[in-house]
Amino acid sequence: MPGATRKRPTRPSSAPALSPVTARRGLVKGAGARRTHEFPVGLKRGLYEAIFHRRDIREFLSGPIPEATLARVLIAAHHAASVGFTQPWDFIVIRDRRRRQRVKQVFEAERAKNAAKFTGARREKFLSLKLEGILDAPINLLVTCTPGRFGKSVLGKVSIREVEIYSACLAVENIWLAARAEGLGVGWVSILRNDALAEIFAIPSGVIPLAYLCVGYVKEFPSRPLLASAGWAERLPPRELIHLDSWTGAPDRADPLVREIEDPRIWSQILPDEVPSER
Repeated sequence: MPGATRKRPTRPSSAPALSPVTARRGLVKGAGARRTHEFPVGLKRGLYEAIFHRRDIREFLSGPIPEATLARVLIAAHHAASVGFTQPWDFIVIRDRRRRQRVKQVFEAERAKNAAKFTGARREKFLSLKLEGILDAPINLLVTCTPGRFGKSVLGKVSIREVEIYSACLAVENIWLAARAEGLGVGWVSILRNDALAEIFAIPSGVIPLAYLCVGYVKEFPSRPLLASAGWAERLPPRELIHLDSWTGAPDRADPLVREIEDPRIWSQILPDEVPSER
């Protein structure tokens, strides 16, 4: 994987890794029973590498994506979790360059509006950032959300009306992770207008354009998020985002969970050559 790596002290695993057959069949007894359904180390590594090496990509190679590869990514997206098994997503695969040119025009207009929200050096920094690959990527995807696909009565929607939107966002994350596993970069273009997307792509009333994604192969995956490298923002320390039992329950460094979060050795068996928190 690209990016700098750093070795660190290791600590012994609490139990030996299970073989793929054992892990899948659940052939564990006694004290090890809790690990019955645990993935073997190799599969864990693949999952965590997809998570930690995923990037919001803006620069793409022009080469085509094999149909079988794109099919796997879309099937993975369709297997996202959804409240009430609503499966509210649809996926518009955009190859038509003329439609993409119209999307790019919308982006440029909205980018100018967004720039007006900043002043001074912050505005100059914003204008220097490349924030899309609409015409560069070989494929664009538009993920939509259809509330009430199976009728007005939805299991789990009585009190929280937005659950289908939240569910469709999980499909977007599945696209990102599956694409990364396939060596594809994904960039989410959010500086757009939903009404314009609905008009360009003939989206029916009531269907929500949720995520406009640029997808393609890349020259490299940056070792850090692009906005972090550009000095726009930094990743927050995980410890600052953990609350115990209530919003006001901020843990201190003596809490065992916090100690584990801040101990890079928890990754030593899975990602022995890097420290994920540094990414």
